[in-house]
Amino acid sequence: MSIQSIDRAVEALELLAESGTAGVSRLADRLGVHKSTASRILSSLAAHGLVEQRAGGDYSLGLGLVRLASAVTIRPDFSQVAQLLCDRVAEDTGLTANVAILDDGHAVNVSQTVGAGILAARHYVGLRTPGHATSSGKMLLAHAPEAAARLRETDLPAFTPATITSADRLTVELEEVAARGWAASNEEWEEHTTAVAVPLRLPGGDAEAALTVTGPTHSLPPESFAQTAARLTELAAATGRWH
Repeated sequence: MSIQSIDRAVEALELLAESGTAGVSRLADRLGVHKSTASRILSSLAAHGLVEQRAGGDYSLGLGLVRLASAVTIRPDFSQVAQLLCDRVAEDTGLTANVAILDDGHAVNVSQTVGAGILAARHYVGLRTPGHATSSGKMLLAHAPEAAARLRETDLPAFTPATITSADRLTVELEEVAARGWAASNEEWEEHTTAVAVPLRLPGGDAEAALTVTGPTHSLPPESFAQTAARLTELAAATGRWH
């Protein structure tokens, strides 16, 4: 496969990550190629489980990406422990729990459990979410200064009126996250939705991933962020893997 083909395949995945679903025509327009070329790219990605074709003909990201994301982690039992932790956190808080890892300025969610009190929850597994607008992204970036520096050199798109779009403001935010030990997204990625994240630290002190809870603002109001973060830290420590 040529380098150009690889670049096009990656851009196809990025389009699906941004939009959720897309068809052959939209991908062809994005890549500047004929529809037949776009169709071949999607078919190749589908053959490896990296994308899936939906009933209407459009494509979405496939579960094969979750397998690859899980392989990035340091220890082989990461995925199992992360899922068990999400299950426990969702049961304890009633909120949707996620574990995410860093991917060059973005947070990739590798485990999720929907809380019992959450209706029509968004499914985040395999989703590459913006680092500057999500609690997991902020937490991971606060522990990855080089990735944070690269992100500040790019445009920071606004997803809601509350999204941080200034590089200077993001710098201050990440410093605050590092100092207090938890991060929050207060309707910054999705309106009427809040989230809190804490680091999942290995014994050496490195943040391997981030644990996040997400819910509607009325279920996770800003005044509860600190208390929620403290509880998440307790539940993470109970796994015996993180602290």
